Amino acid sequence: MLSVAVSRFFSAARRDRVPAWQAFFPLAACHAALLVPLSLAAMYGMLPWPAPLATPAGHARELLFGFALAVIAGYLLGPLATRRLAALVALWLIGRLDTAGGGWLVAASLADALFAAAVAWWVVPRFFAAKKWRNKVLAPLIGLICLVAVASLAARHQSGWPAHSLLEAGVLWLALLMVFMGGRLIAPAVNGYFKRRLNKSGAGVQPRLEAALIVLLGVLPLTLWLPQGRYAAALLALAAGVLVARRLWGFAPWQCRARADLLALMAGYAWLAIGLGLYALSLTGAMPVSTALHAVTVGALGTLSSSVMLRQAVSRAKAHPEDEPAFMPLALLFAAAAALRVSGGQAALWGAALCWSAAWLILAWRLLRWINRPRRSPSKAPRPAPRRP
Repeated sequence: MLSVAVSRFFSAARRDRVPAWQAFFPLAACHAALLVPLSLAAMYGMLPWPAPLATPAGHARELLFGFALAVIAGYLLGPLATRRLAALVALWLIGRLDTAGGGWLVAASLADALFAAAVAWWVVPRFFAAKKWRNKVLAPLIGLICLVAVASLAARHQSGWPAHSLLEAGVLWLALLMVFMGGRLIAPAVNGYFKRRLNKSGAGVQPRLEAALIVLLGVLPLTLWLPQGRYAAALLALAAGVLVARRLWGFAPWQCRARADLLALMAGYAWLAIGLGLYALSLTGAMPVSTALHAVTVGALGTLSSSVMLRQAVSRAKAHPEDEPAFMPLALLFAAAAALRVSGGQAALWGAALCWSAAWLILAWRLLRWINRPRRSPSKAPRPAPRRP
């Protein structure tokens, strides 16, 4: 599947400019499908060669800055000149060779650092031009995520660096990015659906809740570096989780039962609330921090990113997201993966890995189908509104 994704990209690269998502979304999906079972096998000594994946820190870094950063790049870079995009894809692919360890580690680390720096260089300046401070937040946030990606590489080579603290902060800033981008995607999608179906407006972006979440989740990772700061972090995480749940309630998911694509996005948003609540609980010592953070990385990141990627592919093919049948199976698979991972136990870990990989393989297949589908001109006739239940 990975070779198919690469060949599709280079066949599409004959055009002058190629949307970055057409290259990075299938590659990220295939990478995610392989990453977790390989990492789990390495941790249990079943495979000797992916040594960097045999540690929790190596596993977490590859998930955050191998997979998630590729999704961010695909979504935010937009159309790029083919040579520039090919260079970025090459850097990303070389960076993935760090899983082989040995002589590849230095070259892969350098390529990974260059990829993160390039993404920051091309993406961050775009958001400084925004007028509202809430929109400007994306610039330093993406810059921080890319900076942590590079710093975590240094932590790999310098044993004195606090790798786990960097990765924990990376997860929390990624959660803020999902809170912001997820809300900005769900609000207009729900509003458009409500206007067509119910002839009314939805809750919208809910700017006050969004501003409060930006402040809470922006400060939260910084408190981890303070003496006894984990108690303050627990309060901030709990408050943020409650506000995420309140914002989700404002989107009225019970009125979107006919739209699996919207429900999948909301399911990812719900996992953010659950993950932040569990993280607050873990900071009190009630459960391992890594277990709580997996509710964010598996449940929220898996469900939200897959829904965003699939909606992007369907929309760019001039089709309707509600006609895509994979949204609900993907959301259920990621929910099962997150629940199994949080529950713990070796059997549950393998079950979580199976659900996770199956979801990403399904997504890679659907992405390639939509990428290869000939574009059709949208019909001028409006789609009939569904009947009210």
